[in-house]
Amino acid sequence: MVLRELELDLDAFEGPFDLLLTLVLRDELDLAEVDVAGIVVAFVTHLAERDRLDLDACGEFLVLIAALLELKARGLFAEEAEELAELEPEEAAEELARRLAEYRRMKDAAGWLSERLAAEGDLFFRVAPAPLAPRSERKLAQQDPEQLAAALRILAAEPPAVSLRHMALKFPPLSQFVDRFRALLSRRARFDFDQEVAGLSRVEQAVAFLALLELRRTSEIALAQAAPFAPIRVSRLDAERSLAWTTVRSA
Repeated sequence: MVLRELELDLDAFEGPFDLLLTLVLRDELDLAEVDVAGIVVAFVTHLAERDRLDLDACGEFLVLIAALLELKARGLFAEEAEELAELEPEEAAEELARRLAEYRRMKDAAGWLSERLAAEGDLFFRVAPAPLAPRSERKLAQQDPEQLAAALRILAAEPPAVSLRHMALKFPPLSQFVDRFRALLSRRARFDFDQEVAGLSRVEQAVAFLALLELRRTSEIALAQAAPFAPIRVSRLDAERSLAWTTVRSA
């Protein structure tokens, strides 16, 4: 294995790569002082001296060097010092072993895919029809030119104008309700507005309410309502004054 043969000559360590990993896992060597870039350079140099490329050793080295980089990066942050202090050497060794096992599992899966590719790489399928396959001709049914001309004449005819009569709103004259309320107040002193417009449409009720406002503007009537949305009480203005005068005298 290339990793076992790898000798390191760093500022903080000199010896085989396996020993470096052991010292780091036992916390006998500060990982912050280890030059990870020097380890990578030494591995690449040693790999170039060999006759063939050992992919297994390269993969294992990448997993180990990635773990060292992660531990070193985490150790550079002060807020993670407690977490690193709680990490036991056995736990760190288990984490490295887990990553190596994951790497071997992926490596086995890649080998299985390579075998499938080598065994079935020459098998292909096509979705499109074969270029030399006979092409079926789609024949159109017999067409009648007169029917086509008649259909075109229907499409070319100008459509009838759209009627908007059903959308027009017819408003009754305002004077109609003004006269109606005046005649009603001439016979009695007061009435309920809701009872008088109960059978009318919404448009007629709105015009009737405008008539009330017109009579109130000319000071002919007085309006009273016990609460919001309560029935509106309409009374003659002179009747309200007489009621107020009677109340004052009785008091």
